[in-house]
Amino acid sequence: MNDKLKVTLVQSDLHWENIDKNLAMFSEKLQFLKGKTDLIILPEMFTTGFSMLPHHLSEEKDGRSLDWMKNQAKKLNAAILGSIIIKENDKYFNRMYFVYPNGNAKQYDKRHTFTLSKENEFYTEGTKKLIVAYKDWKICPLICYDLRFPVWARNVEEYDVLIYNANWPKTRMLAWDTLLRARAIENMTYCIGVNRVGQDANKNEYVGHSAIYDVLGEQISKADFEHEFIETIELSKEHIVTNRKHFQFLTDMDEFKIL
Repeated sequence: MNDKLKVTLVQSDLHWENIDKNLAMFSEKLQFLKGKTDLIILPEMFTTGFSMLPHHLSEEKDGRSLDWMKNQAKKLNAAILGSIIIKENDKYFNRMYFVYPNGNAKQYDKRHTFTLSKENEFYTEGTKKLIVAYKDWKICPLICYDLRFPVWARNVEEYDVLIYNANWPKTRMLAWDTLLRARAIENMTYCIGVNRVGQDANKNEYVGHSAIYDVLGEQISKADFEHEFIETIELSKEHIVTNRKHFQFLTDMDEFKIL
């Protein structure tokens, strides 16, 4: 049993709508992680920024950005998680890929498209929640605006880690910080948020606040909230098992069905 899981948060600025520059940048940033981590988490739409030009920037489902993720995962011997713009069956998706070290990949399409930025007018929402099995850990990856909807994240699968990657703006950082902690506490899980920094072409400012919270809502990551950083934190399965056994909050939760 793998009791420990090393997770790396990559909080970075992004080159606006420039896939080549972003892939080159992340290749340079990640090269030092070989043998030092089990899972690398990149921001939402890490190849483009949060763009509403999918007709111009989208890739096929087996395109170069996914190929890049597969190559990096094999090279670094670590899983990689990040979302990119995908076109499939004449529809566009904000699609997250979880790529295993052997190059195999699983996908999750963002369930809640962000109406305030008209994401719903350009991208098709996903319909299926994804639970990833990796190194004896169960991981639930979600994207940005999904954070505001606790029913979608409810831990009915007994997952161990809940992950959100995002382009979450400075103007609503109180919600980001508060809801990440809340999702950890209510689901008795590690909750990880990875956000970008910098400013995009639409003058939206991003200040990161990427963090990891344990099952009791304590922040265990230590890096500077508002600047670029790469931080690796070791998670403990014993921490989850001990606290769930002691508090047993998940056994008392209400039953529900998503329609």
